[in-house]
Amino acid sequence: MLTTLQNAFKTKEIRMKLLFVLVGVIIVRIGCNIPIPGVNSGVIQELFNQNQSLGFLDVMTGGSFSRMSIFALNITPYITASIILQLLTIAIPRLEEMQKDGEDGRKKINEYTRYLSIVLAIIEGVAMIIGFRNQNLFENGYTSMIVAVAALTAGAAFMMWLGEQITEKGVGNGISIILLVNIVARIPSDLASLYNTYIKGAGNITNAIVAGVIIVGIIVAMFVFIVFLQDGERKIPVQYAKKIQGRKVAGGQSTHIPLKVNTAGVIPVIFASSMMSLPVVIASFAGITPRSGADASLLEKLLKVCNQSDWCDISSWGEFKYTLGLVVYIALVIFFAYFYTSVTFNPLEISNNMKKQGGFVPGIRPGKPTTDYLTTVLNSIIFIGAIGMVIVCVFPIFFSGAFGANVSFSGTSLIIVVGVIIETLKQIESLVLVRHYKGFLGN
Repeated sequence: MLTTLQNAFKTKEIRMKLLFVLVGVIIVRIGCNIPIPGVNSGVIQELFNQNQSLGFLDVMTGGSFSRMSIFALNITPYITASIILQLLTIAIPRLEEMQKDGEDGRKKINEYTRYLSIVLAIIEGVAMIIGFRNQNLFENGYTSMIVAVAALTAGAAFMMWLGEQITEKGVGNGISIILLVNIVARIPSDLASLYNTYIKGAGNITNAIVAGVIIVGIIVAMFVFIVFLQDGERKIPVQYAKKIQGRKVAGGQSTHIPLKVNTAGVIPVIFASSMMSLPVVIASFAGITPRSGADASLLEKLLKVCNQSDWCDISSWGEFKYTLGLVVYIALVIFFAYFYTSVTFNPLEISNNMKKQGGFVPGIRPGKPTTDYLTTVLNSIIFIGAIGMVIVCVFPIFFSGAFGANVSFSGTSLIIVVGVIIETLKQIESLVLVRHYKGFLGN
């Protein structure tokens, strides 16, 4: 990795791309600290500190949500719009045709995604401002509301444009890099909180050293586990039949179909976390406080189940008690892992393409047997990847409940960070190799 970065900085073209990404990151961080007019940022910060479910949204926006900055919506409308359009390609045949129509079709879908992002930003901005006004956290008056919604929408549109510019003129996927920066921006404060709680407040040097080693060991182990989870894949061997064309023999080569263990990436975790957080977020904006006990309504009991701070109940040190919220969360992660993979990977289409090109899996007949074989292997891999994601997501919840280690970088955040870093480094490495070959060829 260090060698790749060193070689990248030696090349002017790649160095300028990296500099462009750096400038974009600086702009993002500056905008995340500019508040919109009419909001009491201090009071809203207290609201976020009291509600852990709102903290998930704050992490995805790099702390700009709790500050109510002009980038409070950040790239969440664009991500939501992208997911919606991707799911609609299955339900709407016209969108499915566009997706298969090459570069022109993808450009049209990207255009629809931008329009939908603006619509979602307006809806989210209006709902957010009305919710804060109902709790007396925002100034009354339609003028201030319109200004605030316009600022939030403009901020979301600018972030979407900046992400596309980074993709085009920089290195890596711009939207993913912005999301990475938002998450990483919260890590230093979390590490400082862990240091003050467990090392500085340990009482003696021995306990401080033990606590430090445990904290570092857990963080490193989590990152290593995620790297293996993200890079793990099952290679399905494919053999192509030899064809005689005139006097020449074509084909006959061997290749493979790479099936990633974590086929759905971080999408299942984001979907599950969003669904568990949404009822609590709506209740927070509406001023509803969930209660426990026999007097609690059905809505209040549902909110207690969805509230992330109640996912694990520690009655004594080291005792971990599963609750309904945690069980539902795990079930949602596994469900969305299968669902999203079925949307993005079609074994029947892969099998038909192989058959048309004269390819086959050794020992498996072309056609339906190949489709069934790919489906069986894929289902096994999805389950392994989903269990891996569940482990990554449950670990922070367990330590938060068992030891009070309230940090923002949860399993979702760690998977995003590792995935984006790996993909960006791979793109930098490919740029370095292309530049090397160009130089070798004398271009």
